[in-house]
Amino acid sequence: MSNRKASMIIDKGFAIAEIDKRIYGSFIEHLGRAVYNGIYQPGHPSADEEGFRKDVLSLVRELKVPIIRYPGGNFVSNFFWEDSVGPKSQRKKRLDLAWRTLETNEFGLGEFANWSQKAGSEIMLAVNLGTRGMADALNLLEYCNMDTDSYYADLRRSHGVQKPYGIKTWCLGNEMDGSWQAGHKTAYEYGRLAAETAKAMKMMDNSLEFVSCGSSNVDMATFPEWEAVSLNEDYDYVDYVSLHQYYGNPEGDTADFLAKTQDLERFIHTVTATCDYIKAKKRSRKTLNLSFDEWNVWFHSKASDDKEMADRPWQRAPHLLEDIYTFEDALLVGLILITFLKHADRLKIACLAQLVNVIAPIMTDDEGGAFRQSIYYPFLHASRYGRGIALQPVISSTSHDTSGHSHVSDIDAVAVYNEEKEEVTVFAVNRHPEEDIPFEASLGNFEGYRVQEYLAMESRDMKAVNSLSGEQVAPYRKTDYRMEGNVFSTVMRSCSWNVIRLGKENHMGKENNANH
Repeated sequence: MSNRKASMIIDKGFAIAEIDKRIYGSFIEHLGRAVYNGIYQPGHPSADEEGFRKDVLSLVRELKVPIIRYPGGNFVSNFFWEDSVGPKSQRKKRLDLAWRTLETNEFGLGEFANWSQKAGSEIMLAVNLGTRGMADALNLLEYCNMDTDSYYADLRRSHGVQKPYGIKTWCLGNEMDGSWQAGHKTAYEYGRLAAETAKAMKMMDNSLEFVSCGSSNVDMATFPEWEAVSLNEDYDYVDYVSLHQYYGNPEGDTADFLAKTQDLERFIHTVTATCDYIKAKKRSRKTLNLSFDEWNVWFHSKASDDKEMADRPWQRAPHLLEDIYTFEDALLVGLILITFLKHADRLKIACLAQLVNVIAPIMTDDEGGAFRQSIYYPFLHASRYGRGIALQPVISSTSHDTSGHSHVSDIDAVAVYNEEKEEVTVFAVNRHPEEDIPFEASLGNFEGYRVQEYLAMESRDMKAVNSLSGEQVAPYRKTDYRMEGNVFSTVMRSCSWNVIRLGKENHMGKENNANH
């Protein structure tokens, strides 16, 4: 008989930090079918008067995405923003060097601003510091944010947009450490350019926040020296440093795949330590925070994508990066979100890359409907119920070893306290490949809390996927648990995603009455 088990103590006094809602952000890049035949498809049966697919908008609104990064990604490093505004008949078609496709600019900055408003999301705008630079960033800022009697503000008004967009969060380029990037720079070159660009943009609008490019991934030969050198130049002018990382399971090793958040922990700790080293070196009073503005599972489609770009370049909106996500992919996405919540004190922005069709939770059919991929659900649950204060998880769990990781906790979990709603939500993954694990949570000083809802995703088929024809991977309401006094207990099935929502009894009654 197995002696595996896990227990957790949840207490109001164990606060990590208030969760910045922007950690549930996402990303739309002019890549593949993310824009064209993704969020925008005039003539589609579901399209509204602006050509936006209403079926997609409905699924995005369901996720409650607070901020969306745009227009790239690698795409931004050869982006001429002026071509994406004004009368569509006058917009120039461009060759996108990043993904070797044709960009018609039929959908541009103004369309994205309108779409974002309908989606209920703010914009996180990236500027081209690859093939362009500071002057163009200033022109773009004037166009977007200024209400002055000046050329680019007047240009926006001439395009029918009277009020400024008021975009507050700006990415200073994208993955400038990468040799694949148009306009790749050394860490020092980038740091100087980012510093001067941010400084000049703040002269125009002092309310802005800036994200400095960190390393493209943790395996870059220059990591974390890139962060140290670039931040040494721009630390005083920026507010966040970016982290990018994608995970895959090409070996088909589920147990080791689900252990990869151990690597994520090291990544976050290393970048945080590097930021704090520069803070100490500069004797600064400012603490730099993190923007994990690209993250997801990405490996299913890479071979076919490389072939498509090599053999059939300069297409409009080809099928690229269309990973079909499995049940085990959803588990890793859940584990990543749990890790992010544990670092809510420093991790303030995160962008699931991407939102529609391109390594995305939402997939569309050109002629038909849209559907939720497996990874949609853990993101949905975290975004909806992971608002409030992240609580330090005090967990005791048995562990296991995998082919590439040791001492992997059987159950990883975190709790979030929403004081206004008097709710506590536990997010937990049993990542043991074979064993069901008894789990117990003691609610400490949360007196009178009872289970509102227990959602779970379970499957014996790690490769189960969703499609237009139906969902093999979806949550269900679980009832096999016990609540005795302040102690919650259940058995979490092997390889399962669990969301335990607890509420104050009197508050639950009010909410139930309000819902009827």
